Amino acid sequence: MRLALALALLAAPAPALELTETARYDLDRPASLDYDPTFCGLWIANEGPEAILVTLEGEELRRVSSDLSRIKAIAIEGDALIVGDGYGKLQRISKDGTPLAEPFALDGGWADTEGIAVDADGLLVTVEDDPERLTWFRPDGTLDRRIGTLALDPPLTEAQGIAIDTRTGHLLIVDDREGTNSLYEFDAEGRFLARAPMWEFGDDPEGIAIRPGSGQLFVAFDAGAEIVSFDYVPTLPEGAAPLPPGTDCMMF
Repeated sequence: MRLALALALLAAPAPALELTETARYDLDRPASLDYDPTFCGLWIANEGPEAILVTLEGEELRRVSSDLSRIKAIAIEGDALIVGDGYGKLQRISKDGTPLAEPFALDGGWADTEGIAVDADGLLVTVEDDPERLTWFRPDGTLDRRIGTLALDPPLTEAQGIAIDTRTGHLLIVDDREGTNSLYEFDAEGRFLARAPMWEFGDDPEGIAIRPGSGQLFVAFDAGAEIVSFDYVPTLPEGAAPLPPGTDCMMF
């Protein structure tokens, strides 16, 4: 199915990535995000010792910690969480904060991991801004493949957050204020599809999450300390049928 979609993308011109703002709320120091359909909420890392789970309106539900010195990046992995410290280590924890295994190092040592996502094959997809890389790791942290994002056209200089649309496999990556203050869209293999400047919505995007069941996108802006939600339409071939809904809230 993914191959057929990729071939279709190559065969027809694609419309531009579309974003329509729907809401915003204040939240102190939001960084890495992921959407959790079990709680219909967002997990948020803010580079401190804890991560928080909030409702889609920003009300706090719980806090968790890990054995890492800080939590800079966070993602849902199955029924658990995987968190990163931004120094090259990750750890798997339960959603109540219980460690499920010891922290482990990513292949290659130190890495300024800004965001994590888990793809359909179970690979850990990370973005780093020093050096500037988009990397796929196997679940044990060994390297699968890597792209230097400065070599992309256009270059991605300060990648911060990453999310994967489960309906298409597309990677959505935010580039912060030191870069282009934009949202980039890539296909599952890391090929550039589209870019949307974010200046009209906020300054210094840091994290991003997708709620595929409703076509919603959430972006954390460091300047102003806000979470902004959008109705989101991905890049698809001209005339393509609407995407089927993805995972949505399980608690209702």
